[in-house]
Amino acid sequence: MTISGAAIVGGVCGAPIKHSLSPALHNAWIAAAGLDAAYIPFSPGVNNFETFVNGFRGGAIRGLNVTIPFKARALAVADHASDLARMAGAANLLIFAADGSIHADNTDGPGLLGAIAEQAKGFDVSAAPVLILGAGGAARGAVAALLLAGAARITIVNRTLARARELVAAFGPQVVAAEDSALPGLLPEAGLVINATALGLGGGEGPAADLTLTPKTAVIMDMVYKPLRTEFLRRAEAAGRRTVDGLEMLLRQAVPSFEAFYGIAPPAEVDVRSIALKLLGEA
Repeated sequence: MTISGAAIVGGVCGAPIKHSLSPALHNAWIAAAGLDAAYIPFSPGVNNFETFVNGFRGGAIRGLNVTIPFKARALAVADHASDLARMAGAANLLIFAADGSIHADNTDGPGLLGAIAEQAKGFDVSAAPVLILGAGGAARGAVAALLLAGAARITIVNRTLARARELVAAFGPQVVAAEDSALPGLLPEAGLVINATALGLGGGEGPAADLTLTPKTAVIMDMVYKPLRTEFLRRAEAAGRRTVDGLEMLLRQAVPSFEAFYGIAPPAEVDVRSIALKLLGEA
């Protein structure tokens, strides 16, 4: 890679950020495409996010991906936002225009849908009820994307029912809330079950859902990608259900970000999944 004074710069910010796979993935694409460009990690102080972002107004850099804990604040600091970002109540992509304005978008939802399309080919998200475990920001982004994709009914199951109801209030009647105790009765009708909690991260026990109760045609997804095959997904596989892993979602959400930063599609010959698996120690 050769970087000049005219290089296009993108980046990712979060707190912490050292665990992020994004710099390795984007810079592999940049190198393969021969771009005069770079992708850099940033970790602003938690209390200084807005000052940090506003310093890029005018296009000092092309844009930023945004991760935990800044996604809601990224939407708030922007001047314009996509419909999906507004629906999700969060942004993971900020683009800095030459006129000083900031545009916010959310590629997490398209990443989720792309992962399902790749690893559960032929599955129609509008054909059966969706069950989402968890009521945090990840769940909200999933709901927004699934509704736009035609999902007819989505149930949010959370340990704290009030938290689930807060999420449901931001959407229409197609989204309902339920507490954990209702899960056994909901699973037999679920066409898609998504773990949107952090349970299972680092190899811990996943959500306590009896996946054998789901229809044999159900698809089970885990947004957690470390480890790649979470305990939740292993139980789904043991029950004979199709599974979608969180790494595929991560890789899919990176594609529109790269296109927004550098104006081209990522080079198809770069096997970013293999790169990610090596970084995760899964290769």
